Amino acid sequence: MQNRKSIRLVTAVFLVSLGGAANAWAQNQAPSDDSTAKSSGGDVFETTVEYVKYFYPLWFTYYQTLFGTPNLLVGPDKISPVYHYVVAINDDTLYVSSYLDLSVEPLVLTIPDTTARYSVLILDHYGDIVPSVIKAPATGTFVLYGPGFNGTLPTGPTPVPLPLNYMTLIFRVDKFKDGVDMTSEADKFRRSVSSQPLCLYQGQTCPQDTPSLGPAHIVPEAVFAFPFKTLADSLIATDPIFFLRMLQIAVQSPKTPPMSPEVQALSNNFNALFASGTSNRSEFARGAQAAHAAIVNRYLNHTGATNWITYTNIGVWEPDEFVQRSSITQFIQYANNHDAAAYYHAFKDGDGLSLNGTNPSGYVLTFPADQIPAADRFWSLTAYTPEAIELVPNTANKYLVASYTGPQPNKDGSISIYMARQLPPGVNMANWLPIPPGPFNVMLRVYGPLGSVKDNTYVPPAIVKLP
Repeated sequence: MQNRKSIRLVTAVFLVSLGGAANAWAQNQAPSDDSTAKSSGGDVFETTVEYVKYFYPLWFTYYQTLFGTPNLLVGPDKISPVYHYVVAINDDTLYVSSYLDLSVEPLVLTIPDTTARYSVLILDHYGDIVPSVIKAPATGTFVLYGPGFNGTLPTGPTPVPLPLNYMTLIFRVDKFKDGVDMTSEADKFRRSVSSQPLCLYQGQTCPQDTPSLGPAHIVPEAVFAFPFKTLADSLIATDPIFFLRMLQIAVQSPKTPPMSPEVQALSNNFNALFASGTSNRSEFARGAQAAHAAIVNRYLNHTGATNWITYTNIGVWEPDEFVQRSSITQFIQYANNHDAAAYYHAFKDGDGLSLNGTNPSGYVLTFPADQIPAADRFWSLTAYTPEAIELVPNTANKYLVASYTGPQPNKDGSISIYMARQLPPGVNMANWLPIPPGPFNVMLRVYGPLGSVKDNTYVPPAIVKLP
């Protein structure tokens, strides 16, 4: 009970800090008794399971969008274990991103010229990726506008029609390029990307309260310390009705993409059941927890021959793959599609045993010379904490081993990465990945997949526990 109260307090403080969301929350605190909906416990359970499986990503994106200013590009000054905002963050690239709101005014985006290498990602609030004409190394000025815009666009900037008014825009800028440290240029570039409302760009009077925006804001990483995944997991485990009320607010938001008739029927059915004073609340709780377990298990059980988890359809799911889509939100939110990056995630070693840093000797991952991941940009290996999937704190402040960090090859051309709490004797620092003294997991990223990685035939070698 005390744990539940603590989680509710954290959530309440979080919502109050978001201002308007607190009002919406207050209006949804108690179910209405006006509904005449009747249901058996089975209907409640099954409907809740499907509801959470389908709409789970919206809990994350809706409440994340309430931070900061819409259309303003923002990024953390650095990435470390302090960063908890997006699950499975990596330290390979510098970020700036924005939650777009094109419902009132189109947005003018200016991208400067640069020698740094970067990528652009546009997603809806489920994590579906939207193809765009903005592809690196695009430079110049672009006008982003939504489906309801019927005004006149200027002749200079490149028009970028988007299918929705509410979307997410992410720039990832590589710290290294062809083995050369480009961090300074990458940071200069991301700070120079800018946005402004179309009305201001054209010198017109803007609607009231329209922010002027400007160059990207780079802020302390502590601003991104709120642990969305940890809060979602905790609420579902200890106070699932509380979680469902939050999710219902997110689903009913105008930021939610238009629903198909089938999805709208699911939402309507859940709303009617949830508002009914005759429905068994324990069945809602049980349904939310069963859905969450299905989402987690869908990801963790999707392993290959060497116990690595990988998906090749991220961001381009088929209509019946919504559980898979939710599992990606749970473990690697805002992931690229396979053309931009391949992701391989391991929670177990080659023998099927859970990774655990209790053994001082740790583990080794060896890429044979002919199995080193082929990448146009880079490959990297990052260690994460077990539940939150956050970077592992360590005194060396070292969070990855990557193709660009100079891991030393073995005599036969293979590359071995040693995962241990301390630098193993005789191991080059560049080949060491710090892990915690307990459960952990690792993610192999391949940005700009080539060869067998690109054609989906690559299988990472098994992780081997050292004696």
